[in-house]
Amino acid sequence: MARISPFENYHRRYERWFTHHQGAYHSELLAIRALLPWQGLGLEIGVGSGRIAAPLGVPFGIDPSRAMLRYASRRRIHTVQGVAESLPFADATFDYILVVTTICFVDDPASMLSEAWRVLRLHGSVCIGFIDRESSLGQTYLAQQPRNLFYRVATFYSGGEVLLLLKKAGFSEPVCIQTLFDPPGDTTGIQSFRVGSGAGAFVVVRGNKDTRARPR
Repeated sequence: MARISPFENYHRRYERWFTHHQGAYHSELLAIRALLPWQGLGLEIGVGSGRIAAPLGVPFGIDPSRAMLRYASRRRIHTVQGVAESLPFADATFDYILVVTTICFVDDPASMLSEAWRVLRLHGSVCIGFIDRESSLGQTYLAQQPRNLFYRVATFYSGGEVLLLLKKAGFSEPVCIQTLFDPPGDTTGIQSFRVGSGAGAFVVVRGNKDTRARPR
């Protein structure tokens, strides 16, 4: 079952995070923008309130939370209620898929990526943004997990684990960048990104759907 209760019950608190942490928010947007395609039809899986999809111009979003989708709709995103493991779209519909701070909340990341592969067109890309478990902030979230309204239901991943999930799903040419080298509350300006993972709290990885046979 999708882990949506915190987002249904505390959606106003979720929205306030972006207002109170402008530096971290825009640093994340900058890193995502670096790997996200500029053209084509896009979908964000786990669109939430549309805080990522709207400024990046991603037109479609899916999320299991009605509360989140109401915000996203007001931000002019075409929204669909549903879960990542069973996307209600035809094969080869999208040119790119964005997944930001969603992989830690889905029940089955492998199934999510299998569905992403299915609805992507040939040579399409999937971009995944997430909190790196191996970073200092990731370790802090782990320590505070039982007391965190949102992350107490999360499963955190390392950059290497997400890259392996992409490989097993059949995505190729992986690229990995990272940002947020200070705690979000201390990030007053926009931070640049670096290649790799393990140091920055927020990591973005991209993989491409190519012509090779998909692993079973």
